[in-house]
Amino acid sequence: MIGFAVPGTSVLHRMRPGVKLALLAAAVTVLAVLRDPVPLAAAFVLACALVPLAHLPLRQTARQVTPVLWLLAVAVPVHAWFGTWADAAAMALRILTAVTLAAVFTMTTRVEALLDTVQAALRRVPWIDSERVGLVLALTIRCVPLLAAIVREVLDARRARGAGGPLRAIAVPVIVRSLRTADAFGEALVARGYDD
Repeated sequence: MIGFAVPGTSVLHRMRPGVKLALLAAAVTVLAVLRDPVPLAAAFVLACALVPLAHLPLRQTARQVTPVLWLLAVAVPVHAWFGTWADAAAMALRILTAVTLAAVFTMTTRVEALLDTVQAALRRVPWIDSERVGLVLALTIRCVPLLAAIVREVLDARRARGAGGPLRAIAVPVIVRSLRTADAFGEALVARGYDD
């Protein structure tokens, strides 16, 4: 969801993040309950219809959905082997629809707006420090592309040295650099008064 928001003025862009999040949660709940592939196929078509409704670029949207196809390429035959092809199709449609809806949500919602919404909702809960929860969410969201960048840099460094070997050999440098980055995060938080 980091940097995936596409600016726009569509109905979905103008909708409040809290409303969109509630609708997304309700839609995923309904998808989890449905068992028949036919209504699930209809739900997938409706989810796809939201892409042009929100004026989202098709290629960019597809990039968010296609990674799940690798998972489905393995999961569908296995699911059909232990169950039926109808069950496997329902599972695939359920996942594709949920991922498409999530992609539309993230592409029409700025991260800052979503964090503000979560913080505003948590302020109503007396025993939760909404500012700290918001900080944790922001750091978590920030760490995802940061870790991806660390992995990319380690792979680039290995290629530059002509290093071969198994891919698991990158684990140690990635973990070491991740821990150093976490230390730097900790020091920055202490410097800003978040020392407990």
